[in-house]
Amino acid sequence: MFDNAQIFESIDVGLIELDRELTVRGWNRWMEIHSGISARDIVGAPLMNRYPNLAEPKYRRLLKSVLSFGSYAHFSQKLHRYLIPLKNPHSSADQMPYMQQSCSANPLREPDGTISGMFITVHDVTEYAVYEQKLLEMTRVDALTRLYNRSFLDKRLTEELERAHRFGSHFSVIMADADHFKDINDTRGHLCGDYTLRRIAAILQDLVRSVDIVGRYGGEEFCCVLPETDLASAAVLAERIRMEIASEIFIWGQEQFNVTVSLGVAEYSEGAKSLETLVGRADAALYRAKREGRNRVECAEPSISRRSAEELEDCV
Repeated sequence: MFDNAQIFESIDVGLIELDRELTVRGWNRWMEIHSGISARDIVGAPLMNRYPNLAEPKYRRLLKSVLSFGSYAHFSQKLHRYLIPLKNPHSSADQMPYMQQSCSANPLREPDGTISGMFITVHDVTEYAVYEQKLLEMTRVDALTRLYNRSFLDKRLTEELERAHRFGSHFSVIMADADHFKDINDTRGHLCGDYTLRRIAAILQDLVRSVDIVGRYGGEEFCCVLPETDLASAAVLAERIRMEIASEIFIWGQEQFNVTVSLGVAEYSEGAKSLETLVGRADAALYRAKREGRNRVECAEPSISRRSAEELEDCV
């Protein structure tokens, strides 16, 4: 014969027993450790007094269905993140303050079949959630700069194009390219080049809004997607970016140096319904800035098309 009480206390899962009024009847050792609340302090008290978030309709509805119909309720980490707010006990607490949980609620039945309450299981799936998040980041984040990568930028650009076309809204794109970047790699080494790209990325991230999308488009070229932003406003931001980077002192070992960027700005219009056309306009403006002396901002004309690969190569 199994000792149910021993199993209840020793199992490596949170177990909560509730009556029909959602008053706590059981609180196992796992819950004591992770909640910081002893069983003697919570047994006999309504669970929602300690965790008022459970009174939210999305939770109350599921819990009531268990008591009313004897159904099983699952609380997915992907949907709810957690059911019982418990501190994250892992090293990932800085990025996920609360333990990520997979929980379920099951009915407790008397010998005659009536439902007298329920029990909730709480599984800690934080490490799995962190690993999944890292895998997701790998598919959309550039490893060097920690900005979005080219594929994710193209996806977001396509979404903004579709939204602008459907709702008649507008947005703008800034393409920025580090001037004479090859010289940095050739004279100071590729590690210094990597450092330079990371500093430029950090400046870009600091200057844009939280709704803007910033990414590394390739090599030393960056892209900013600015929702609900017209050409004039985007040009103002591009000039701020140019000035901020030009005034930044880059430090590599005992050496200090300066970096400049050239920027091209384009706005969505009826003539730029494709990703290639819009980026082509911004690129054309960018390389016009290169030809005109670098360290400057140029805005695209609607009629400008993408330059030939040979012409653009000469401007880098």
